[in-house]
Amino acid sequence: MSDQQQNQLWGGRFSESTDAFVQEFTASVAFDRRMYRQDIQGSMAHATMLAEAGVLTDDERDAIHQGLKEIRAEIEAGDFQWSVALEDVHMNIEARLTDKIGITGKKLHTGRSRNDQVATDIRLWLRDEIDLIDGELTRLMTGLLDQAEREAATIMPGFTHLQTAQPVTFGHHLLAWFEMLKRDRERLLDCRKRVNRLPLGAAALAGTTYPIQRERTRELLGFDAVCENSLDAVSDRDFAIEFCALAALCVTHLSRISEELVLWTSAQFNFIDLPDRFCTGSSIMPQKKNPDVPELVRGKTGRVNGHLISLLTLMKSQPLAYNKDNQEDKEPLFDAVDTLAGCLRAFADMIPAIEPNREVMREAARRGFATATDLADYLVRAGVAFRDAHEIVGKAVAYGVEKKKDLSEMSLSELRQFSDQIDDDVFEVLTLEGSVSARNHVGGTAPDQVRAAVARGREVVNA
Repeated sequence: MSDQQQNQLWGGRFSESTDAFVQEFTASVAFDRRMYRQDIQGSMAHATMLAEAGVLTDDERDAIHQGLKEIRAEIEAGDFQWSVALEDVHMNIEARLTDKIGITGKKLHTGRSRNDQVATDIRLWLRDEIDLIDGELTRLMTGLLDQAEREAATIMPGFTHLQTAQPVTFGHHLLAWFEMLKRDRERLLDCRKRVNRLPLGAAALAGTTYPIQRERTRELLGFDAVCENSLDAVSDRDFAIEFCALAALCVTHLSRISEELVLWTSAQFNFIDLPDRFCTGSSIMPQKKNPDVPELVRGKTGRVNGHLISLLTLMKSQPLAYNKDNQEDKEPLFDAVDTLAGCLRAFADMIPAIEPNREVMREAARRGFATATDLADYLVRAGVAFRDAHEIVGKAVAYGVEKKKDLSEMSLSELRQFSDQIDDDVFEVLTLEGSVSARNHVGGTAPDQVRAAVARGREVVNA
């Protein structure tokens, strides 16, 4: 390709060819060509609208549509020749279209600019990716609900400060993870509403003198609304920042879950087993089974957080309207999407395969005086002021530490030395099952409440 051909789409103003290094430095085709489907989709809708507006003939529209379909087939077959000299996905496709159908291909760009074209492509692409991510997120949420329902009565220790606090059920703990992801999905779907607005028609920054019909283009492309201001339409990247913000929060939640999975698979906890397919071994220690999937997800959180900061910093000083800086929006956004989607897929596969070690969990809950609060509540119901009950139970725990006895292992006479308000019915509240069952309210850890929460969760996921 000659220099004249390379610059044919925009080079009329220039008296010399672009420096070879500058071509490489400023080109984005290496990464933005992944939006080829959306670029072709947007161009076909634009051509349809131009024909309906009388700017193109029906024959010209049909030639453009056919040419774009053939180009899409070439790309998907691996036969398309991408050129760095043509800078980006848009100019590569337009140049190939002109090669195929002649001067009609040059008419496609009537009434638009690369500024509103790229803004449209990114929104179309991100909308598609959000829908795919939502599929993986709901699959993970469903896996959590299934596990929570199976383990609604499985007792484990609940922690604060990573110290045994009170007994809970494993199902209840899994539903805490579900609640995190439920909020993430709410943010994802809310973000999609702002992504789904059409910039096309803003042209370079001020609109166009051609009789375009933006509402028709909006309808053809399935957008909910058009961007109302042409300056904002071409320069806005809030939607990309918003996505990266929700992605950062979602992977932060996955990282918290990962930390617990890593702890729970350790020999020190041994609460769960992960199937071998989600783990790897050591090159020198044959006994090792490393929880690589949750560890790697935990590690990937940093890169998504970094992409959010990159986009915020990218936009913080930009004057209106479009600036070349915005070429830097794609790589952080693309990688944030890929990373979040990959993490969700890995978790959606892994979570249903978790195998809880129920007896180990129950024994861990039995240690650490997990029912101490239940004893305090028992005393309050017997008429003891809570602060006095707190002190009484604290002394009983100190005695248990000294004697190496849990509260439930003490005799009635041992317990009564701390308060004569304690009777033999106390053992009903000192059992693990009694403790979790007593918290029988919305949001509580009682097995019946866990099952009810699962049912509500299924309604949310299937809505």
